[in-house]
Amino acid sequence: MDDWKPAAYPSLSPYLICQDAEGLIAFLEAAFGGSLQRRFDRPDGSLKHAEVRIDDSIVMIGGGASDIPSAPAHLHLYVEDAVATFDRAIAAGASVVREPEKAGDDDLRGGVEDPWGTTWWIATQQPQS
Repeated sequence: MDDWKPAAYPSLSPYLICQDAEGLIAFLEAAFGGSLQRRFDRPDGSLKHAEVRIDDSIVMIGGGASDIPSAPAHLHLYVEDAVATFDRAIAAGASVVREPEKAGDDDLRGGVEDPWGTTWWIATQQPQS
């Protein structure tokens, strides 16, 4: 057991800075089946830091009332069904970057941009037979 990191956490996690952290958490839950693991609030009750589990990964989120501005990022997420997940992300408020397609490798991949500027590349591996 590693005592230098939380149990069942990966060694590397993306960290998203977002002015609407509450909205981003709700999006991760609706689009990707995320579940809030930990949350730390400021004395005024606003979110300072949160951690959302998506499958075997943790997305860390910095809350808005900070001098660190939101910054766009690109994240790649393997899922069981790229098309269904893509559709859930659009229903949860994302916009289409690229419809799911196979483009020369073993992945069916599409891209969405969440309302806070992060691009999510959603893929399911489909090796050639």
